[in-house]
Amino acid sequence: MTAPGWPAMSIAEAHAALTAPGMPLETEETVIGGVRFRTFKNLPPTYGAMAEHARGFGEREFLVYEDERVTYEAFYRAAAALARELKAQGVSKGDRVAVIMRNLPEWVACFYAITAIGAIVAPLNAWWTGPELEYGLKDSGAKLALVDAERFARLADHLANLPDLKRIYVTRAETAITGPGVATLESVIGPPPTWRDLPDQTIPAADVAPDDVATLLYTSGTTGNPKGALGTHRGGMTNVFTAASLTARSFLRRGESPPAPDPNLQRTTLVSVPFFHVTGSIAVLNPHVFSGAKMVMMHRWDAVRAFQLIEREKVNGAGGVPTIAWQLIEHPERDKYDLSSLETISYGGAPSAPELVRKIREMFPKAYPGNGWGMTETTGTVTVHAAEDYLNRPDSCGPPSPVADLKIVDPADGVTVLPPGQVGELWAKGPMVSVGYWNKPEATAATFMDGWVRTGDLARLDEEGFCFIVDRAKDMLIRGGENIYCVEVESALYDHPAVMDAALVGVPHRTLGEEPAAVVTLKPGAVATEEDLRAHVAGRLAAFKVPVAVKFWPETLPRNANGKILKAELRKLFTPNA
Repeated sequence: MTAPGWPAMSIAEAHAALTAPGMPLETEETVIGGVRFRTFKNLPPTYGAMAEHARGFGEREFLVYEDERVTYEAFYRAAAALARELKAQGVSKGDRVAVIMRNLPEWVACFYAITAIGAIVAPLNAWWTGPELEYGLKDSGAKLALVDAERFARLADHLANLPDLKRIYVTRAETAITGPGVATLESVIGPPPTWRDLPDQTIPAADVAPDDVATLLYTSGTTGNPKGALGTHRGGMTNVFTAASLTARSFLRRGESPPAPDPNLQRTTLVSVPFFHVTGSIAVLNPHVFSGAKMVMMHRWDAVRAFQLIEREKVNGAGGVPTIAWQLIEHPERDKYDLSSLETISYGGAPSAPELVRKIREMFPKAYPGNGWGMTETTGTVTVHAAEDYLNRPDSCGPPSPVADLKIVDPADGVTVLPPGQVGELWAKGPMVSVGYWNKPEATAATFMDGWVRTGDLARLDEEGFCFIVDRAKDMLIRGGENIYCVEVESALYDHPAVMDAALVGVPHRTLGEEPAAVVTLKPGAVATEEDLRAHVAGRLAAFKVPVAVKFWPETLPRNANGKILKAELRKLFTPNA
């Protein structure tokens, strides 16, 4: 898989070469909140600075959605017009503004308009139900919301419960939108194909610093209620150079010099991961904007439509979660389309089989697979993995970014740092790590310590610093990139009048990584079928959280001496050989 003499440099040597004084990825020490970090010196300092940088790409195509095409200049004009409208509506630094829509060009313009003026963007999960969206809006205290018509319909019955929400802008409504405090987004910026015709004006100046909070990204917690992780401008921008370091590091590891950037070369990426996830909004969007790439958007994954877009747009990169990579390889329709433009197939967010790496190289000889690890609490990417390193360590998520540190802590005492090869709790540190949870001081104190975040994942590091995730975070499973916290689904099951005891477990799935399955004990004399319970959960939670199977246990679920359910025993009901 690798040439003789590889690697020519260790990871530490490669990072030292990339980040040396005078290099584009030069690092420096910065004290943030009393903690010393390594930071990238030449990053765009804020989202507003990134928007100004993006305008420099002019009439280069930026966003493609179906037959709509938006240039960088058109995007900037839309962001500027919306930013001015937000300011006129009284939005100021630190105010929360929610974005609730599927992948659309409007999403990107909203994201940059909000952050550029110093407000905090709160992207809410577009697949959430009405009650879940109400929780997100209420918890964030959002002053305004920018939504698509489908999400507006879900919220209609909940608006009376949201006194802090003063105004809503709705996009892509097929019928007239009326009501107090409700307007169409098109009344401000028009539809995307007309953005280039908007006035030539700049984004209003704002007093924004790199370590001000920019994003409020929701993740689930062990209480079952989502928590909002606060990411800074610097944290989001750090993803730009973390991504750049991966490509350059691969060349150095081969003993080659990284090529100089070609200003005339534009890469095209198929974006099927949702922008409302930290992967889409931070790890994917920011590096692409910085490099002037073209982003071809899908709001939901459909393999055949993806094949059509890859062929039509000559897409160079695709992926998101392992599910997508598997379909690019195995879908029966793939041979009907020209996919030869693909050069990278990257994924993260769910467990992936080492076999996937080999399959990608087999089916796409010029395409390299890529992987990485991060979480909402790290504002995106912490480790990155590709090229020969990934081929040789297919079960790793890679080494940390040049500005990140990892350590493995003994979960027994929460203090002792374990040596390479030993499994413990993964802790991560770097300027990308969130500054805490929104309005949750106890959860913040328990999770964030002196610049480190306790991930809850069990992992090990090898001698060179490559990270290997051994087990998922406690009481959480990941289905095709979507986080599902067991207690939330278990609570929904407990709400059914026939259920006495309930537990959710993760069942391995070849392409999704894992799926949720439930085990329940019914109350004496009560009756409920598997279909009844799945429908009950579906009426309360997003579709991806609904158990794919429900099995019945004849008595109280097995527990240990501390009362904790023995989920390893329950998994055997679905995976007998586990």
